[in-house]
Amino acid sequence: MHKITFVIPSRNNLEFLRLAYTSIKNLKGNHEILVLNDASEDGTGEWLDSLDDSSLLVYTNPGPERVGIVGMWDKGIELATTDIILAFHADMVAGQNLDINLLKHLEKGKVVSATRIEPPLHPPGPEKITKDFGDEAENFKENNFLHFVRNAVKAYKNKTTEGIFAPWCMYKNDYLEIGGHDKLFAPQSREDSDLFNRFLLNGYELIQSRDAFVYHFTSRGSRYNKYAGGDTGKDSLEWQQTNQKNMRNFIRKWGHFVKHDIMMKPIIPPKYDICFVVDKCTLEILEALEPWCSKIYVEEPDINIIDYIAKEQKNTLYNLQSRVWYNHGEARLDHDIVVEFDASKLTNDNFQFLIQLPEALQDSGEVDEVMEYDIFEIVINSLKTYEKDLIKCDA
Repeated sequence: MHKITFVIPSRNNLEFLRLAYTSIKNLKGNHEILVLNDASEDGTGEWLDSLDDSSLLVYTNPGPERVGIVGMWDKGIELATTDIILAFHADMVAGQNLDINLLKHLEKGKVVSATRIEPPLHPPGPEKITKDFGDEAENFKENNFLHFVRNAVKAYKNKTTEGIFAPWCMYKNDYLEIGGHDKLFAPQSREDSDLFNRFLLNGYELIQSRDAFVYHFTSRGSRYNKYAGGDTGKDSLEWQQTNQKNMRNFIRKWGHFVKHDIMMKPIIPPKYDICFVVDKCTLEILEALEPWCSKIYVEEPDINIIDYIAKEQKNTLYNLQSRVWYNHGEARLDHDIVVEFDASKLTNDNFQFLIQLPEALQDSGEVDEVMEYDIFEIVINSLKTYEKDLIKCDA
C-alpha cells in the first residue's frame, strides 16, 4: 500500500483529535500523521508530546494568535514526507479501509474525496450520509459507526461520483503545481471553494469514493469551536466575521458566489473584466457593488471614496485604491465590459442582474455591442475571459 501523510490542522480540538488519531492508527496502512497545532490552549501540545509514535510529526504555532487553516494546511503539505497527502480535519474519524478505498482510485491528475457521514447539523445532500452517531466526542457511538461502515462499504463497493470536499487525497506534486491555498482567504473560510475551483480549472479529475467513509462532527475548527465562542450548532462571532470577509473576497476574485452542482463539483462561470460607472453613488451602495467588478468609477461630488477604502482595506489583500476610482470619462476605453447606471434607481431586483451578468454575457453577449437593460447601459469591447489566470498562486 502507498503511504499517505494525513495532514491535520488542529486548534483547541483535543477531544476530537484523539479520536481522529486513533482511527488513523487503526487503518491497515502505516501512514504518516502530521498534526499542526495552531496555538491550542486545551492541552493538545501536552498530549502530542506524550505520544511515543515514530509515524507522528508535529508542527506547533506557539501563538498567541492563530495562523488559521490556510497557512497550516500549506505548512503541513510542505512538511509531508510522502508522495501522497490527505487533507483531514481534526473532527473526523476514519472508517475501516478508508485508505484502501481512496488509494484504489488515485492517480496523478486526480483528487479523491471520501464520503462523509454527519450528524444532522447541516442540511442533507446526496454527496454525504446524514446519520447521527453523536455530535460531540463524549457521545460518539463508535461501535455503531463502525458497524454501519462495514455494511456501507459492501453496499457501495467501488462506486464513485464526481465532486470534492474534505477529506481529499492527491499527489503532493499536483497540489504544489497550483501553489497551494490562496492567502487571500486566510485565516479560513472559502479557501476550500477557491482551491477546488483551481483544481478543476487545472484539469484534475475530481472523484468521490462512495465506499471510503469518515465520520465528520462538522465545523469544529472555528464555526462551532467552543474556544472561539461557538458551540454545537452555534456559529462563533469569529467565524461569522471571517466568513463575511472572505465571501466578499471570493466574489472579488471569481466574480460570483460559490457555485457547485448537487454532488459538490464546482461550477465556474466565466470571469470577465467588468467595470461599473456609477452616478449618484453612496457609501452603502459602493460597499454592495465593489466586489462585483474589476473596477468601479463614481462621480466625485457624490461620495468620498477614501472613507470606503479606509474601512474596507483591512479586509482584503486587493489594493482598493486601484479598484475604486473617480470617473475620468474614459472608462469605455479602459475595460472589456463597461456597465453604466444611476445608483439612485438601483433596486434589489436589478442588483440581481449585476450578480448574474457573467452568465448573461456568456449566453448572449456580442463584441462591439451596446446593450440596454432596465437602468443599465452595457458596452462590450471584448468577451475575453480570465478564470484560468486564477489557477496558480504564489507558493
